[in-house]
Amino acid sequence: MGKFWLYARLTIAIALIFAILYALFILIAYIFGFAQPIIIGILAFMVVLIQYAISPKIVEATMHVKYVSKEELPWLHEIVERLAEKARIPKPRIGISNISIPNAFAFGRTTKDGRVCITRGLMNILNKDEIEAVLGHELSHIKHRDMVVITMLSAIPLISYIAYWNFLFSRDRRGQGLAMAFVAFFIYFLTNLIVLYVNRIREYYADYGSAILTEKPYMLASALYRITTFTSGMPKAKIKEAEGMKAFFATDPSTARKDLIELKQADLNMDGHLDEYEVKLFASKAKARTSDRLMEIFSSHPNVVDRIKRLAEVK
Repeated sequence: MGKFWLYARLTIAIALIFAILYALFILIAYIFGFAQPIIIGILAFMVVLIQYAISPKIVEATMHVKYVSKEELPWLHEIVERLAEKARIPKPRIGISNISIPNAFAFGRTTKDGRVCITRGLMNILNKDEIEAVLGHELSHIKHRDMVVITMLSAIPLISYIAYWNFLFSRDRRGQGLAMAFVAFFIYFLTNLIVLYVNRIREYYADYGSAILTEKPYMLASALYRITTFTSGMPKAKIKEAEGMKAFFATDPSTARKDLIELKQADLNMDGHLDEYEVKLFASKAKARTSDRLMEIFSSHPNVVDRIKRLAEVK
């Protein structure tokens, strides 16, 4: 899974999504005649730029991030430092997210500005090898710079959604407001599908990156299983608290209960972890259901069964 194909897909997605958005602005300008398309295009670019600039602060505030020093958690710093050196990227800042949902995420504007965080919930359920595998996944996001792309792209559906609501409740006497509302909603729906696709692609590449960095792909598979198991038992209200940030997570908390139906078959000795033999045996027999593959189109993360199958194939 070379980075060339990741960057090629990201480039195509970026070009497509901005072309769609610009077409929407041109249509708005043409129908209402209130501005030149180039002016609206500049305004749209400014919105994306502002989101890019303030996104780290938004993530920190939303996820209750507290950065920890080497003196506070030396073992965590040692893992990140070793993985960052192997990935040939600067050591990112390390934070603890004070939420109970077990998960992890990476964010930042550049590789030099990278930040990697694990939640309190994750620290309570994974062993150090599994935590290392999850951190390898997150550092791969930083290495690929894809967290910057997803941050910028996520602004586009937001712009379209705001346009939809503005047109829906506008007082347009010519009757064009309602038509434009439906156009804006269609653009929102289409661009959101593209963003979800981009996020699923980057998750596959981050899984592969973790397998290469740790040389233990089955450990990430075990971590995915553990995270899914514990998240499935959490109240839905708790999971909804982090709904807006799930694209940054290593797994999708909202699909945990459904995913566990198949995943629990992998745990042969019922110890709550997966070893190399269990992962390979599960991968050889398991197959994602057709309905799950169809619903994956609307998901921010790939099907967990497929992720484990791909991890089992890494040599």
